[in-house]
Amino acid sequence: MTSRRRFLKYTAASLAGAGLFGALGNLRVLAAAANQYVYPAGDFKALVCVFLNGGNDSFNSIVPYTNPAYADYRSSRTVLIANGGLAFDQATLGANALNALAASGGLPGGLPSDGASYGTHPALAELRGLFNAGHAAIIGNVGTLLYPTSQADYQNGSVAVPPQLFSHSDQSIYWQTSRPDDANANGWGGRIADRMQAANTGAIPMCISLSNNNLFQRGDIVDNYSVSPEGVEKMSYLGGGPESWVIGAGAADEAAWNALVGEGAQQQVFERSYADHARRAVASYAVVDAALSGAPALATQFPDTSLGKQLRMAARLIQVRGALGMARQVFYASVGNYDTHNFQVDNQQGNLAELSQALAAFHAATVELGVAASVTTFTASDFGRSLAVNGDGTDHGWGGHHFVIGGAVRGQRFYGTMPSLRANNNPNDTGFGQIIPTTALDQYAATLAAWFGVSAGDIADIFPALARFDAPNLGFLG
Repeated sequence: MTSRRRFLKYTAASLAGAGLFGALGNLRVLAAAANQYVYPAGDFKALVCVFLNGGNDSFNSIVPYTNPAYADYRSSRTVLIANGGLAFDQATLGANALNALAASGGLPGGLPSDGASYGTHPALAELRGLFNAGHAAIIGNVGTLLYPTSQADYQNGSVAVPPQLFSHSDQSIYWQTSRPDDANANGWGGRIADRMQAANTGAIPMCISLSNNNLFQRGDIVDNYSVSPEGVEKMSYLGGGPESWVIGAGAADEAAWNALVGEGAQQQVFERSYADHARRAVASYAVVDAALSGAPALATQFPDTSLGKQLRMAARLIQVRGALGMARQVFYASVGNYDTHNFQVDNQQGNLAELSQALAAFHAATVELGVAASVTTFTASDFGRSLAVNGDGTDHGWGGHHFVIGGAVRGQRFYGTMPSLRANNNPNDTGFGQIIPTTALDQYAATLAAWFGVSAGDIADIFPALARFDAPNLGFLG
């Protein structure tokens, strides 16, 4: 039964794809748009989304250590708990500084917008090292926005704000689709892939999930193909006996399966769509398994964690991009346990250590493979967390800081506007402890899309709210 459960978990998503959801989409328009994206041999890029499920407390991940910003931070997190409270002391943050020259304005882009010097949570040692080496950047106070929104706008209701703010499910959907106006919207990663799928010459979908089925990669043309962190798994037949778990064995099971998914054997449109995706999944298994089996082992060592295993598989799939016919790839990885209402000190220590170690190993693997400048990894999450504390945790928030990592990143820099961290009279506070974003998700995502090679016209179509914001490209990728 274990094998069957693993099969259902890791291959059902391969069969589900945007094709099942896109029957009403304008496929001819998308197909025509895709024809403009043709790249010469060797022109390769990959986007890697790392989704932190639950909402990371970025205000205890990236923290100012110079006054007055540090004093403001400290004032907001003064509730004491058994181990001393949520706020780090200045010495700890200074010892974990984002560049030793930051206090004198020595960062390439100058000090962040608030003029403070920042350090990181001690568990982010590897990510801090990437930032200080110029391979990572911080995008400040990103969140879901329909329009630029001030405190007065929010409190007076003078501009529309995203529906169901502070809801895990609704804000995760918004982060992955950037389309709160459409309950059936495809993901922005999937919409990018729909337009660029012709760039790949192989049969494997551009969007590959290492974690689970997700909205981020759902499109009208391109399937979301799931690969287990342990590798692709064979499709299994459902009859009895151990031989039925292997393709090519169990004649009765195989005959029944082939009849079920045979081309042209189904009467209903959904049956035909399922059968088509099932045949593609079987074909994709053979191609991916052969490519991975023929590749040499990576020298880079990955941590034995959930995220470490996911990103190791992403690196292996990038390694065999030539065999798979990939000029562009979009990956999705995710981890949970970021909803830290309680026990945040202990939970965030483990969460951020896993994140930092896995991202550093993945970047090292891209260096090993000679594709560091062609791979950009970025973090995403439901939302940030509240500036105010709940005793030993934090509540659902809105804006939050994010990391972007890769050889093309204009690193050692802060982008966007850093918010005030004051406990009282805070101009960025909704009034209930949640920080209003100063950078829109659409700006963050559109900058990634532009680097990936998406045309300006398609970016405007993929992110229709982008025109409402002053900076359509934040400049963190060269």
